[in-house]
Amino acid sequence: MRIAAVCALFAMALTATAGCAQKDWIDRTLVTENVTGAWAGSMGAMDDLRFDLKQEGARVAGSFRTGGRSASLIGASSGALEGSVAGDVFTFKDARGMFQGEATVSSEEMKGQINASRPFSLNLRRVDASSAPPR
Repeated sequence: MRIAAVCALFAMALTATAGCAQKDWIDRTLVTENVTGAWAGSMGAMDDLRFDLKQEGARVAGSFRTGGRSASLIGASSGALEGSVAGDVFTFKDARGMFQGEATVSSEEMKGQINASRPFSLNLRRVDASSAPPR
């Protein structure tokens, strides 16, 4: 009788743990924002950064352009970007590995940090409404 009780407790604990793991997996893969479109704004105090992005599911591909001092700070004036969206967080890096970043997306705005030679604040707004996904 005692062995049956121990087995039953073990089975209940295993079932409860499996349920929690499934919820965490769903939370990590949930996509609530779409970053498709053209975004422009600032990196630190410099207003010359642009992202052109296309999102398919959680995956994001696109390009970046910058000018002036920003180009020297991130190591390039243009190039390819790759990243992903989980919930409302867009995580990205350039294809050459010169910088990476993370931004919280709220409809037409994204704010976060870009890490290159040092960390910089990132503030972008969607500038091309025709490329935005339907709401």
